[in-house]
Order: sequence, then structure tokens, then C-alpha cells
Amino acid sequence: MRLSTVILPDRRWSEGGRERWQRAEELGFHTAYTYDHLSWRTFRDGPWFGAVPTLTAAATATSRMRLGTLVTSPNFRHPVTLAKELISLDDISGGRLTLGIGAGGSGFDASALLKGGQEPWTPRERADRFAEFVPLLDRLLTEDVVSFEGEHYAATEVRNIPGCVQRPRLPFAVAATGPRGLKLAARHGQAWVTTGDPKLFETGTPEQSLAAVGGQIERLAKACADVGRQGAGPEKILLTGFTPDPGRPLTSLDAFVDFAGAHAELGIDEIVLHWPIADSIFDADPVVFEKIATEGLAQLS
Repeated sequence: MRLSTVILPDRRWSEGGRERWQRAEELGFHTAYTYDHLSWRTFRDGPWFGAVPTLTAAATATSRMRLGTLVTSPNFRHPVTLAKELISLDDISGGRLTLGIGAGGSGFDASALLKGGQEPWTPRERADRFAEFVPLLDRLLTEDVVSFEGEHYAATEVRNIPGCVQRPRLPFAVAATGPRGLKLAARHGQAWVTTGDPKLFETGTPEQSLAAVGGQIERLAKACADVGRQGAGPEKILLTGFTPDPGRPLTSLDAFVDFAGAHAELGIDEIVLHWPIADSIFDADPVVFEKIATEGLAQLS
């Protein structure tokens, strides 16, 4: 199992932002991700910086740790411009970039670009766009010249030379739980991302959550079979903080070991912990967090 973290872009680079990314590398995290949102939930009225510039800065401040988004969505991204940014960031990082990508939700990102009176996309509309977005982005990152005309997106003789440092392109980690999204993960994902079952977040139990994640993994395997993908399929990533008792993995080293071990038995390959942020839903003891980062995986073996 791998252990990673997600660092929210809520701090000025000159006021501790740089140090958090460098400390993440020192602690040995496999990957440090960041959210790709315009703003997010309870952080809406506070500082919040862009994902791509933040990751670019992090790429120059670190040298070994992988970097990524968790996740990018079509809510305010276009595959043509996103591809150019990703190729640039993959180059700057020396081939250390992973793109976490999902269909997006109904939060602030979904309405920020709308004119007055426009309604945000429905779940079906988001799924329709995602189904077009991912294959087009895949092509843009692997082919030198791409032309495409779909229902939602177009690309006219778009050139992306020299392409990614990572070949044939940087890896996709596709966040999905529904049938259409799981098939996209099966076709295009080097990894798959889950946060568990959102229906269980407030009223479910840890045991119910484990069963739900296990069911998602089974459906992912079926999606792989349906599209003819052989082998183990995409690697499986769990972003913590959204399952019942969300803070439990970070309350102690033993709690983390129990949590991670139970999910490892299901087939989860990577656990992602939120970097502690005081006075927020991601509040945690920094000392315990660092102890988990340095000793947690060794306790699982």
C-alpha cells in the first residue's frame, strides 16, 4: 500500500505554502495532491489559490514526490486548454504528475461561470460531458495533432508537441462510482478514486462503509471485464475524510493502521490523508499526522 496526502491550496506560498509541500516530501508521502476547485465548501470565504500554479510551484520546490490533482472536472475546464497546462506541468515536474479527474459536483464550481438564470448541469449532463471530456483529453495528451467535434467539446488541429514526459501520457486517476464513470476508469484510468459511499457519510457505520467500498471495487472489476481490460485493472485510491467517522484514521497511529489495513484487505492500493488544517473539518493533531506518515505503513506489514 502507498500513503499520500492532499494539501489544500489555502495558504500563500510565502506564508507556509511552500513549506507544507516540502515537508510532505520529507515525510515520505508517495504523492501530494491538491483540490482543483475555484472554491470549496467551508473554505469559500477564505484564501484559495489555483491548482495548476500551486502544483507548478510545488514541482520546483520538490524533487522526488509525485504531484497531482484530486480531482479536476469539466465544471470549469476545457480539455484543449487543460491538456496544454498538463503537458507543461508534467515537463516542469520531470514526469511526476498524476491527473485525478472526475465528473464534478453541484458546488460553487458548477455555477461560477453561469449567466443569470442559467441552471447548473444536472448529474446526467455532467456524466455526458465527462464521457466526452476524458477520451478527448486522452487523445490530446497522446497524439501530436488532434481534431474532434462532439456534442460538448471541439478541437481543431490542436497541436500538443512534444507531449508528456511520461509515455504514452501522464496517468489518469478517474474518480467514479456510477456505471458510466466506472467504464471510463476501466478504459482510460491508470488508477481509480473513491471517497466511499456519500450516502453513508452522516448516518452509516464504518462496517457499512467498508462493504460499500468493496461493492464499488467489484463493480469496477465488472466494468473492466465489460470493456475487455485484462489483469488487475486500475490501481485503487481511497481519499479519506468522507466516510463515517471521517477523522478516525488520524486520531492515532493504531486507528490509522486498523483503518488502512481493513481497506487494504478490500484491494485499496493507496490511502490519501488530508494535510491537517486547524479549525476546519480537516483538523488533526500534526504530531499524530507525521507519526502516521513515517510509521503507518510499516505497521501494516
